[in-house]
Amino acid sequence: MTPEELIKKVRKIEIKTKALSHQIFAGEYHSAFKGRGMAFSEVREYQWGDDVRSMDWNVTARLRVPYVKVFEEERELTVVLLVDVSRSGLFGTQGQTKRERLAEIAAVLSFSAILNNDKVGALFFSDRIEKFIPPGKGRSHLLHIIREMLQLEPQSDGTDIGGALRFLTGAIKKKCTAFILSDMIDVDGQGSPRYEEALKVAAGRHDVSVIKVRDPRERTLVPVGLVHIKDAESGRCSWVDTDSPKMRRAYSEWFEKLDREEEKLLRKYQIDSVEIATDSDYVKGLMALFAHK
Repeated sequence: MTPEELIKKVRKIEIKTKALSHQIFAGEYHSAFKGRGMAFSEVREYQWGDDVRSMDWNVTARLRVPYVKVFEEERELTVVLLVDVSRSGLFGTQGQTKRERLAEIAAVLSFSAILNNDKVGALFFSDRIEKFIPPGKGRSHLLHIIREMLQLEPQSDGTDIGGALRFLTGAIKKKCTAFILSDMIDVDGQGSPRYEEALKVAAGRHDVSVIKVRDPRERTLVPVGLVHIKDAESGRCSWVDTDSPKMRRAYSEWFEKLDREEEKLLRKYQIDSVEIATDSDYVKGLMALFAHK
């Protein structure tokens, strides 16, 4: 992609996603994520009706007059986008690849955060940490994130969601709002998610949400005869008889198990999630996610 093409594409995404953020998401984002934390403001003398659990016993003992701690909502959030840039994101049969759809959704979330005066950071990952942009504010910072989404060439092909979550936990000490943007296909040999332990730790420290982007063609095999396929991440190749009902059924069952295991894991740690197809309207999906917050 030439610099001119990159600038044109960045500008196109900025115009589209900025408009959506202004017109649709600003209110939903604010109501969903504001007021999650309480920050200490001051101490003042006790007044009738104050909650005794807010009593500041040290000040009370020192001044011999009852004082309480006053808290206020934290108005500034830190938002971190964990963006999957593994090679499987290059798959797409409906006009957009999964990675292109993820980039657009990430841009909408970024603009929504900036409109609410929040800090935004981005963590790009494959089966390694490809790039980390620390949280910041302002249009130039936001456009830097969007440019990286479009032009970053990952050094590795695979997916390691657990590694990304461990990096998040180590890099961001203060509670943040984290979005995992991925197809969430990261399983062991038995089809179980490989990232449970890292997810458990991250969810205990941060407000984690999952935005899963899939292509409709991923769920089923279309009967088109003998096909030579290649795994985009591992590079393994094989011949598959897509006309075989047994083969198509086995593949569908594998995908259904993947979904069940993932949903079970997200429920276990009370993590909100939404699935958005590459051919569907992501506006409805994001609004549904905000409504659950």
